[in-house]
Amino acid sequence: MILAGGKGTRLAPYTSVLPKPLMPIGDRAILEIVIERLGSFGCRDITLCVGYLSHLIQAVFDQGSRHGVNITYVREEAPLGTAGPLRLVGELEDTFLVLNGDVLTNLDLVALRDHHKESGALLTIAVHQRQTKIDYGVIRLTKDDNSGLTRVSGYEEKPSLEWLVSMGIYVMEKEIVDFIPSDKPFDFPDLVQALLQADEIVGAYPYDGFWLDIGRHDDYEQAISIWESDSSFFSENSGRVE
Repeated sequence: MILAGGKGTRLAPYTSVLPKPLMPIGDRAILEIVIERLGSFGCRDITLCVGYLSHLIQAVFDQGSRHGVNITYVREEAPLGTAGPLRLVGELEDTFLVLNGDVLTNLDLVALRDHHKESGALLTIAVHQRQTKIDYGVIRLTKDDNSGLTRVSGYEEKPSLEWLVSMGIYVMEKEIVDFIPSDKPFDFPDLVQALLQADEIVGAYPYDGFWLDIGRHDDYEQAISIWESDSSFFSENSGRVE
């Protein structure tokens, strides 16, 4: 399942005329690269969850035969959040893959699936380490117990912080839909919190290889730069069928 219904506000103004998954990388759309990569791993049945400018996406990909896959469409009539569209899908496989339509990566999806199955989790999140650059001098303060005065205890100029972040790629069991309400928008952080509160297992799969979130200007520009230097990069690193 590919989530392709967002407005792509981070890439405005480009996404005022194109849905984010159709933004070009060279002469190809982001979503085209994502679908072909899924096909290279043996994924044949793909559901596209669409909303904003969905008619353009459907016009480009139709039923998927040009890419060797079968595509069905689930359309949001109103924004349902990032996890809400899962409730609109009819019959789900026992185990299925969900990913954002703007993610480019060399992650081995078979290894991710196998890790998920072995863990017994209802949800496994692929995670990647990212750095956040703070553009200011960071001040640390302490309060003197005797005088009550606040004093500077440390100063660090423009530090970088490291975080493990979601890659926008998930493996799920179909029972997960029971945790998604039907009467309000519901995002993936809401879903994770609901699972944790129910004492369900939420797994993580760390990956330190190539990954770009094309919704970010910097990542989108990097993807274009990669294509310009080696236009075969994305096809040569497509994956493996198993």
